[in-house]
Amino acid sequence: MCGLRFSARGLNVDPLALILIGAAILAVAFLYSAVGHAGASGYIAVLALAGFAPDVIKPTALVLNILVAAIGSYQFWRAGHFRWSLFWPFALLAAPAAFLGGYLHLPTPLFKIVVGIVLLFSALRFFLRPGDPVEAAPPKLPMALATGAGLGLLSGLTGTGGGIFLTPLMLLCRWAKTKNVAATSVLFILVNSVTGLAGFLSSGKSVPALAWPLAIVAILGGTFGSYLGSRRFPVRTIQLLLAAVLLIAGVKLAFGG
Repeated sequence: MCGLRFSARGLNVDPLALILIGAAILAVAFLYSAVGHAGASGYIAVLALAGFAPDVIKPTALVLNILVAAIGSYQFWRAGHFRWSLFWPFALLAAPAAFLGGYLHLPTPLFKIVVGIVLLFSALRFFLRPGDPVEAAPPKLPMALATGAGLGLLSGLTGTGGGIFLTPLMLLCRWAKTKNVAATSVLFILVNSVTGLAGFLSSGKSVPALAWPLAIVAILGGTFGSYLGSRRFPVRTIQLLLAAVLLIAGVKLAFGG
């Protein structure tokens, strides 16, 4: 981004570059929270395109995800859409799996490929938004446990919360209505992000200084986005714009070398 080089750990970033990155993070937090997500794949896209290393991208995305997901979880709970009986089977094994994924560290080339695929999947999710199921029934317990474990591991490995996978899967399988899916996914994201970050820190790594100024703008974007999104903010155009950005970033990471 802007041909500038960035420090990996300290906040040794050109002020103009930091402003541009902050503006992008603000937009991502606002747009994602408006459509019921926390924004990890968007934060990853911004930081990856800015040239940061995986050991900066992963914990920073998790910190921002925790903050925005906490705000979103509160909004959906307050609106009465959260169902504990739907949530806990997905979360039970997801949390320890996310911890394991956060502890493990992928080699940089493999990280780029995996994250690129995550971004492409996220773009596909926004392009092919499924409609609200007419009838919905939760999955059998073994299926929910296995799904949660797999998505939790992927969440910890890549620095995402897993919601970009859980949401479309639940809708396509007609496991719940859209609002209930969103409420389940956003708390699923929060739990996985917390345990994924804990696993990352337990491996001897630390949160980069860059995460803290970006946290301020993420909180602002997430607060306004989730507030408007919970009040039927129109999101289809936003979803298509997000899909285009994620498609570009995902192709660049997965196939750009």
